[in-house]
Parts: sequence; structure tokens; C-alpha cells
Amino acid sequence: MKATIFFNALLFSALSITAGSTVADQNPDAKMLERGRYILMTSGCNDCHTPGYPEQAGNIPQQDWVTGNPVGFQGPWGTTYPANLRLKMQNLTKDQWMGQARSARRPPMPWFMLRDMTDYDLKSIYHFIRSLGPKGKPAPAYVPPGQPAATPYIEFFPKNPPQQHASR
Repeated sequence: MKATIFFNALLFSALSITAGSTVADQNPDAKMLERGRYILMTSGCNDCHTPGYPEQAGNIPQQDWVTGNPVGFQGPWGTTYPANLRLKMQNLTKDQWMGQARSARRPPMPWFMLRDMTDYDLKSIYHFIRSLGPKGKPAPAYVPPGQPAATPYIEFFPKNPPQQHASR
């Protein structure tokens, strides 16, 4: 009897851990999904990746979150666009996401915020976004410096204030 229990526990452990993943990683529970939702709401993800989110003070239905944005950010790096994370996550494995989340990105993406998150938080984001399902179309492609953007964009670089001359 003890041998059977031990064998079953060993078999369950072997089946539970595949390529460094636990059962919870593959089948997230409600707590993990809620954590992912919370992070998207509080970490500014929706501010760029959900069209109209800042303008509507966050009053965008969840079913419309993180579908990418056709408004670009232009600076010395060129013009970048917030990705449609709903489509992106459907095409990434969890391990691919973890690697990308911790890699540098073009501005203004604050990639260092993702780099510094816990594995659990990154997995929560991944599973929550995947749970929303695919929606929308891909964001416009990156435009290199010096080339015109074909979409609206926000200029994203510092400017010096006009010089004021002292009157005599």
C-alpha cells in the first residue's frame, strides 16, 4: 500500500513538472488570473496597450483591454506602437513570454518594470491575457528614425523651454 502511494505521488510529480512548469502554470487558478488582471490595471499596461484607456479614465470594458494601439510614440529611436498583447500572447509559450518580458524594448515601453517583477506576476499576466482570448489586429510595424509614420503619433522626447530674455 505504501509503495503504491509513493509511486502515485512520484508519477504525479513527474507529470506535474514539465520543462520547469508546474500544474498551476499550465492551468492557472482564479487567484493567478485575478493577480494578472490587477497588475494590468495598476501597472499602466492598459494606458498604452488599450486604445482610449487614459482618455476614458480606465472605463474601458475588460473585453477590449490590451488590443494594441494604432497611435505611435515617436522619438530618436523611431516610431513604436503598443503591441496587441491579446494576439501576441496567443502565439507565445509561457517560457517565451518570460524571456521577452525580461528583455530590453524600444521606448517608451518601461520593460524594466517587467524585468523586476516576480515569476509569479509575469505568469499571472501571461495567463490573464491569454484568458481574454484573441481580439483585434496587430499594431502597426515599427518605423525607423527619419522615416515618416503613416499613423497618428505622440512626440516623446524632451524639449527645452523657450529662452526668456531679461528686460533692461
